[in-house]
Amino acid sequence: MEIATFKNHTPHPLNIYAPDTPDVVSDPEQGLLRTIEVAGQAARLTMDEQGNPFAVDGIPAQDVLYGRDAALPPEEPGVGIIVSLVSGLASAGGRGDIFVPYREVRNSAGTVIGCRALARPRTQ
Repeated sequence: MEIATFKNHTPHPLNIYAPDTPDVVSDPEQGLLRTIEVAGQAARLTMDEQGNPFAVDGIPAQDVLYGRDAALPPEEPGVGIIVSLVSGLASAGGRGDIFVPYREVRNSAGTVIGCRALARPRTQ
């Protein structure tokens, strides 16, 4: 499938930076190429709690079965869907239109503020 445009299904606008932008920037405008606004419902994995809650060293824990995202839009010719890495890995191999942020850019506080590329996730 040839991709001509993207729809952002992460929970926030996605800043795309130039490939030579450093890993950490003090000015969030440095190297900024464009921002892809949110296009619809954020992709999220389904979660099904299994069994009873338990505790480990006083910390609550739960067995959870994670499934593919039921909220992904249907494939559209020429459109790539940007999702979080977790959703992308869950969908890897099933669709050729799924992309995730890659080569993240952080601000001086260490918060991810965008990426320098997109990746099409694949698993072995």
